[in-house]
Amino acid sequence: MNPLSDSPFLAACRAEPHEHTPVWFMRQAGRSLPEYRKIRGDGSILDAIKNADLSTEITLQPVHRYNTDAAILYSDIVVPLHALGFGVEIHPGIGPVVENPFSSADDLKRLRPLQPEDDTPYVLETIQQLVKVLNVPLIGFAGAPFTLASYLIEGAPSRTYARTKTLMLEDPALWDALMDRLVEIVISSLHSQIASGVSAIQLFDSWAGALSPAVYERFVLPHSKKIFSAINALNIPTIHFGVGTGEILELMASAGSSVMGIDWRTPLDIARMRLGPEAILQGNLDPAICFASEEVVANEVADILGRNKSHPGHIFNLGHGVLPETNPEVLEKVVEQVHSYPLNMAERNGS
Repeated sequence: MNPLSDSPFLAACRAEPHEHTPVWFMRQAGRSLPEYRKIRGDGSILDAIKNADLSTEITLQPVHRYNTDAAILYSDIVVPLHALGFGVEIHPGIGPVVENPFSSADDLKRLRPLQPEDDTPYVLETIQQLVKVLNVPLIGFAGAPFTLASYLIEGAPSRTYARTKTLMLEDPALWDALMDRLVEIVISSLHSQIASGVSAIQLFDSWAGALSPAVYERFVLPHSKKIFSAINALNIPTIHFGVGTGEILELMASAGSSVMGIDWRTPLDIARMRLGPEAILQGNLDPAICFASEEVVANEVADILGRNKSHPGHIFNLGHGVLPETNPEVLEKVVEQVHSYPLNMAERNGS
């Protein structure tokens, strides 16, 4: 049994009573922290991730500073693709860039099965180091097949995903073959992270909001379902997150995660109304709000907590990642406010 199973974060993942609303932040480890900038050094983020000691320290930094209720592994969704030699790099100020983007069936040969112990041993070593010292759950993660495919096909971050949508609609067989390969890679990566000690996983389908409901349902949902089916068999909490996904929220929830991540565009109470009263939600403060006055931030945090109405299935987070210019002191106050917010679960259960 996981010794942290009664922690507020894991209890909320099961919608069980807990002492305070748990909180963590996507991208809580990174450029917004001066201690991160001090030790990160030059070179690619992928080089830093390959250094298990450095990745361990970076993962711990926000837990120590903010007193968050969970840590999230310092890594990146393209790490498995980089490790397989597909030619994926991360360029500062741009993001993932692919030297030779995916364009034909011949490129499937470049996506061999992932062998985590051989291909990404540094990820597993980092997890093993972290679980020895953390007193809060560690979240592992992976990119969802659609979001990974969009990087492979576009060759860089995109606003339109024109190449991705064109391949998807013009050659559905090739699209499904690509997605099948990526599903296998993602499942292998997540299985290895769980075996190494993470307490929960999050699947980032960051760019799924670019798709219509019909396109998502036909070309993406079946593949995401395969991943959650494989991971849910291991009896570990799973979180599903995307940006701008209000139009496909119900479809994303049907993929089978135990928790749905909500971005800031959909109010928390509206999301629960759409997904059902038992829905377990994560979110959803607009990251840009963190640049406003202390009063504005506090009011927005209180609004989100109020909309949750002491539902035990809520994990406070931002609606996307921490922006690099965010003042860490703002997030410190957010955590304090969330932790001090009164939960009336007994009253709620009795009502």
